[in-house]
Amino acid sequence: MGTVVWRLWKGGFKSRHDNKESDNGMIVSISCKLGPTMNTKNIQIIISCFILASFLLGAYLYPIMPERIATHWDAGGSVNGYMPKLLGLFFMPVISMILFLAFLVIPKIDPLKENIAKFRAYFDLFILLLFGFLFYLYLLTIFWNLGYRFNIIQLIAPAIGLLIFYAGVMTENAKQNWFIGVRTPWTLSSVRVWNKTNKLAGKLFKAAGILAMLGAAFPEHAIWFILVPVILAGIYPLIYSYLEYQREIGESKNGI
Repeated sequence: MGTVVWRLWKGGFKSRHDNKESDNGMIVSISCKLGPTMNTKNIQIIISCFILASFLLGAYLYPIMPERIATHWDAGGSVNGYMPKLLGLFFMPVISMILFLAFLVIPKIDPLKENIAKFRAYFDLFILLLFGFLFYLYLLTIFWNLGYRFNIIQLIAPAIGLLIFYAGVMTENAKQNWFIGVRTPWTLSSVRVWNKTNKLAGKLFKAAGILAMLGAAFPEHAIWFILVPVILAGIYPLIYSYLEYQREIGESKNGI
C-alpha cells in the first residue's frame, strides 16, 4: 500500500510518498489539512494589486462620479450615509493600505512571534480574503454610485460569511500570541486554556460564517444572519476561557 502525506511547508503543500507496493498494484491514500497553498510573498503581491487597483479605479472614474458618494447602507439596504467625492472614492483604498502595513508589522513585533510563524500560512490566507472582501465592497460601492441598483446587504452576506468562516479556520489553528485569536487574560496565562478556547471559537465562527452566507437567501433579514451569530461566537469563548482557567486552577490545587 502506498501513502501520500501532504504537509504544510513554507506556506504551501509538500508531499511525502511512502512507496510500498502490493502485488495487485499501488493503492494511494491522501491525508491533508485545510490550508493555503501560496506563500507569504505571493499573497502580499496580490494584496498590493488589490490596493493599487482601488487607487487607479478611483482616479479613472473620478471625473464621472457624483459629487456625493453613497458609502453607507442601513440593514434594509437603503443608503443612509454619503461622503464628498474625493473622500468617498479614496477612503477605502487608504484604509486598506494602512491595514496592510499593520498586518505586515504584527508578525514582527509580537513577543510570541515564533508562535505566529507556526500558523503563518493560515494568517496570510485570512489577510488575502480580508483584502479581497474590501476590494469587493469597494467595487459594489463604485457600481452603486454609477447608477446600478441592487440589495447590497444581500450581495455582501456570502462574502462576509466566507471571511468569517475562514477566520474560524485560522482561529482553530492559532497558537498563543498577543494579536490573533481569542486573547483574554486567561488564554494568555495558560497554553491549555488558549488551545481549548480557540478550538471552540474556531468552530463557532465557522458556524457563524455558514449562517451569514445563508442570509443571502433572506435579503430582508440578512443583516441579522450576519450580526447575531458573530456576536454570540465572539462572546461565548470569552466566558469559556474564564471558566476553563478557573477549572485549571482548581485541578492544580487538588493535584489533578
